[in-house]
Amino acid sequence: MELVVGRVAKSHGVRGELVVEVRTDEPDLRFAPGSTLKGRLPKAKQINQYVVESAREHSGRLLVRLDGLVTREAADALRGMLFVIDTADLPPSEESDEYYDHELEGLTVQLGDGTVVGKVREVLHSAAGELLSITAAEGFPPAGREILVPFVNAMVPTVSIADSLIVIDPPEGLLDPE
Repeated sequence: MELVVGRVAKSHGVRGELVVEVRTDEPDLRFAPGSTLKGRLPKAKQINQYVVESAREHSGRLLVRLDGLVTREAADALRGMLFVIDTADLPPSEESDEYYDHELEGLTVQLGDGTVVGKVREVLHSAAGELLSITAAEGFPPAGREILVPFVNAMVPTVSIADSLIVIDPPEGLLDPE
């Protein structure tokens, strides 16, 4: 399974730098000069490897230069590329209340009374914080709809990776269909 650590937003300048939206807590490690990145273009299955020549912060994003990428046109061709790592290469989460996205995806979500709400489809990262995107279960009409729950302690009091379970305590109306 892959975990996205960055996404190429666009090119920067005329010498092949990339503007990368960082999706990792360890950008200094993942994008360190000399490190190798695996990259996959949207809708492509092929993964290519790239060596980081340099990386620097700029306006809340990372400017990355890859070995051999020297023109704006070459950088533009990588727009939308996802930099990924293999989840098998990750150490286990050290903090009891911190999780990798892939650890949460697929977990069953239920209310405190045991009512099954659905399964976590993905973890969305927004400026306001993380959201659990849940696919509603058969018994939670309409089945298959997307339910978004802020991933905060007040609404998600229990996460058990071992039991493949997340218990939520949403405010009234949050789970109601539109």
